[in-house]
Amino acid sequence: MKLIVAIVQDKDSNRLSSGLVKANFRATKLASTGGFLRAGNTTFMIGVDDSQVEAVMNVIRSSCKVREQLVTPVTPMSGTTDSYLPLPVEVQVGGATVFVMPVERFEHF
Repeated sequence: MKLIVAIVQDKDSNRLSSGLVKANFRATKLASTGGFLRAGNTTFMIGVDDSQVEAVMNVIRSSCKVREQLVTPVTPMSGTTDSYLPLPVEVQVGGATVFVMPVERFEHF
């Protein structure tokens, strides 16, 4: 048995949730925050048999896409800001960060 922990951007959360339900996988969703943009994320915890890992990974791949987003950097906290002109920067967002871990024991009450 494996525990799949997938951290996805909130914009991909509903699509992934629907994809998992459609493929008959159960998941626990947790609201989380972090990453480069300190934006909202959703962490999915999915317990599956070893043979189902690739099927779940395919659902995650098809639901969570990387995309470009314009971001304006935050003004520096120290130093002079007279000459600082924050220009928008294009960064990649989205996709998924996925961890697959072995489960030694599973019980359902």
